[in-house]
Amino acid sequence: MIAMAIDATDFLYLCALVKKGSGIILEQGKEYLFDARLSPLLRQEKISSIGDLVLQLRMDAKSRLHQKIVDVMTTNETFFFRDMSLFEGFTNSIVPELIEKRKAERKLNIWCGASSSGQEPYSVAMLLREQFPVLKEWTINFIATDLSGEILDRAREGRYSHFEVNRGLPVKYLLKYFQKSDLNWQVKDDIRKMIEFRKMNLIEPWPVFPKMDVVFMRNVLIYFNTDMKKSILANIRRVLSADGYLYLGGAETTFNLDDAYVRSPLEKTFCYKVK
Repeated sequence: MIAMAIDATDFLYLCALVKKGSGIILEQGKEYLFDARLSPLLRQEKISSIGDLVLQLRMDAKSRLHQKIVDVMTTNETFFFRDMSLFEGFTNSIVPELIEKRKAERKLNIWCGASSSGQEPYSVAMLLREQFPVLKEWTINFIATDLSGEILDRAREGRYSHFEVNRGLPVKYLLKYFQKSDLNWQVKDDIRKMIEFRKMNLIEPWPVFPKMDVVFMRNVLIYFNTDMKKSILANIRRVLSADGYLYLGGAETTFNLDDAYVRSPLEKTFCYKVK
């Protein structure tokens, strides 16, 4: 029997561990997240309680469990075509504009930061394939990154449960771009090959990127403190094309964080551009 109660000292230790590994801030009142997310890990590792887990972590500072906990606690919920108004604006306005601007070089660069298990980048890839057949003849540099190596492996595989494909995915896309795989559905190879999944920690030095035409960094900034938000936004500016677009989550903003951005209305939603 696994005891899931977490005392204050263990909670503070785990919060510090997650912050050090990812920069993500977990405050008091989030104890339930550890209870919910660590339960499967405890069963997998045959550890009887969170207290025993913390004891093991304290005894071995290089334990693989440290990274596992960071991965578990920083993997966020995602589903296909989350916030459809965003994808409508992307399809109706942004991509046609970029196709016109980039028609000489015939190349687009797209980055999905914090891509989790892959639903967001695959949503974008399917839209590009479905709505813009001209892009099949273009060079599409499509990078998706996440902190967790395990979740990236799952994203590369592109295999989803019946429950997952029923969350936001239009039936016509399921039938056209997925194939049945046992009890699951797997994204077809030609869509999976459009995306390069890379491991990346946003609080560590950033790798070299090509200039990005579109950056999706949705529902990420909300987990960081103000200084880290400013740092991430400044780094995005350095990789974003002068006429590129940044998507943040609906509860996120650049206001009072980075005045080099301007909010750009877009049909039923909005995105950001550099002034």
